[in-house]
Amino acid sequence: MEFQHTEFKNLIICNPALFKDERGYFFESFNASLFKEKTGLYPDFIQDNQSMSVYGVIRGLHLQRGTHAQTKLVRCIQGKVLDVVVDLRKNQPTFGKHFAIELSAENQLQLYIPKGFAHGFSVLSKEAIFIYKCDRYYHKESELSVAYNDPHFAIDWKVPVEKQLLSEKDKNNLYFEEAVKYLDTQ
Repeated sequence: MEFQHTEFKNLIICNPALFKDERGYFFESFNASLFKEKTGLYPDFIQDNQSMSVYGVIRGLHLQRGTHAQTKLVRCIQGKVLDVVVDLRKNQPTFGKHFAIELSAENQLQLYIPKGFAHGFSVLSKEAIFIYKCDRYYHKESELSVAYNDPHFAIDWKVPVEKQLLSEKDKNNLYFEEAVKYLDTQ
């Protein structure tokens, strides 16, 4: 597996070694020992989640705060998504900036997202199955959501506005300037 560091501290693109033959393919999607050796990080993943979404769905931007903050390892196992994170770590030079990457069943890329990032994705294929590992359990009172369409980020979700599908909850997320007020509270 190859690990590509981004300009965001500890935000890492993971590219697994794919072994293909006439039967199909095999790859190791996560190896804790190798991950620690190559990145110096050792996440203790305790939960896997999976969602299926149709074209145009935008989920996010979500995060857990305080002691319930989550590290995630995300990937798309069917279809294609635009995965987006926003750095909400006030002590980082990338605070308030976003990073986007296409994850798909075809490219097999994964994104390691450290604590302190808001996360979301848009579905670019007819449907997509998205899975992710977390190192903390969901805690409703620690949830914070940031507006996907906040002009501060100017994220191009690669889905025309008239085709975007959002939950009622995600339509009413806080804008960045309001959300940052809640970053240090629990």
